[in-house]
Amino acid sequence: MIKNKIVLASANEGKVREFNRLLAACGYEVIPQTELGIESVEETGLSFVENAILKARHAAKESGMPALADDSGIEVDALQGRPGIYSARYAGVNASDEDNNQKLLRELNGKAESERSARYQCVLAFMRHGLDPSPLIVQAHWEGLILDAPRGINGFGYDPLFWVPTHNCSSAELEPGEKNRISHRALAMQKLLAEIANGDFEQGQACQS
Repeated sequence: MIKNKIVLASANEGKVREFNRLLAACGYEVIPQTELGIESVEETGLSFVENAILKARHAAKESGMPALADDSGIEVDALQGRPGIYSARYAGVNASDEDNNQKLLRELNGKAESERSARYQCVLAFMRHGLDPSPLIVQAHWEGLILDAPRGINGFGYDPLFWVPTHNCSSAELEPGEKNRISHRALAMQKLLAEIANGDFEQGQACQS
């Protein structure tokens, strides 16, 4: 199978792995922009949508290839939606996943389970080229709760703290294949693939599951 190449506007290794797993069966190969020497663009948007568009357009312009950008994060109701668009840098610009998780735990210290509702949000923006005037944009969310201590070793980001009620475990305790079926990113990708299949992206093809 000849794979169609898409530049991913991210250097996040976890996201690269997830997207390649999600798209491999559909004939796509995801190339992180760092492999092409493309620097990350400053995320100056005030929403997931704005940041996804900024990142996808920058990667498409710099690479001359179709580009995909993901802007995602976790929203905690008790914190008025924080960390939100700042999820990756909640504890600082160079914060690690552990740093971010610990800050979130501190902010929710003493909160009862009923006050720990949260959701992962994901916005995907797909640009056919750098001047694409009508990028494909999809959004999906994944409802859950924030635990009072991390559980599990899979995944990345806030996965050890994100409790999935439908599966009675944390996101970090899910098998990768199951997470790639039910997560916010997986749901958004399903929507995006349907849009690509129905559109005029000549290189694309529908993903048959």
